[in-house]
Amino acid sequence: MRRDGLFPIGEVSRLFHISVGSLRYYDREGLVRPEYTDPCTGYRYYGARQFERLNTIRYLRALDMPLDEIAAFLDNRNLNGIRESLCRQREEVQRRQRELSRIERKIGRRLEQLWDAVHSELEVIRLEEHPPARLAYLERELPAQDVGALEYSIRLLEEEEDSTAVFLGKVGVGLSADRLEKRQFTPYNVVFVILDEEDSFKGPVMEIPRELCIKVRFKGVHEQASGYYERLLDYAKDHRFRVSGFSKEITMIDYGLTNNPEEFVTEIAIPVVK
Repeated sequence: MRRDGLFPIGEVSRLFHISVGSLRYYDREGLVRPEYTDPCTGYRYYGARQFERLNTIRYLRALDMPLDEIAAFLDNRNLNGIRESLCRQREEVQRRQRELSRIERKIGRRLEQLWDAVHSELEVIRLEEHPPARLAYLERELPAQDVGALEYSIRLLEEEEDSTAVFLGKVGVGLSADRLEKRQFTPYNVVFVILDEEDSFKGPVMEIPRELCIKVRFKGVHEQASGYYERLLDYAKDHRFRVSGFSKEITMIDYGLTNNPEEFVTEIAIPVVK
């Protein structure tokens, strides 16, 4: 029920499409005090002065301006203040737009990678040229079956970063050229992450030039890789190729994406030269 031209909190909530909980929060924080609060029931009533402040809050919240900045403006309203606040908010929106565009590109690339993995021709050795790439890398002994060691290594790669990197589908392990030549397939001694073009990274980054690779994809994960390394190295020997760098072994589809081992796909690529 209205009281002397004032509006009860429930009606104000409906008029402004603001929840009763938010109105109570605004009261506690001093953003919008009710015109009158019934001392017996604690029920809040609002008038025209509060409507004006609520209109301003709703407008600025629609622009996603933080409440603390809105409160500062309401306490000291002036043209320069609102201009500065709106400029800051525009810069923040532009920053988020850039970040969302970056995320959209990453999602697009990941979808392409998944399509490529799902439609893989398995068990076939190919000779392909890989484009230049940037890798964040760590030289570290890593048994194939030690998933915990792999996860720990990824955390070590990330520890100097300002925020968690998005590495899904791009983490790999490898064997040095020396290990490959000796056909020592365990433990791995390189952990790496393929960086997207827009990724910044504070740790060690390796620039990989365009390279010729022999590669194979198979159903399985790292534990099944040894036999495929044998096949790749036999192929290199038969075709008079020499290993020119460390291998790059990536689980394109694994437990991170599906619980069905029949869907797992791993790729091994070994750079070679004649």
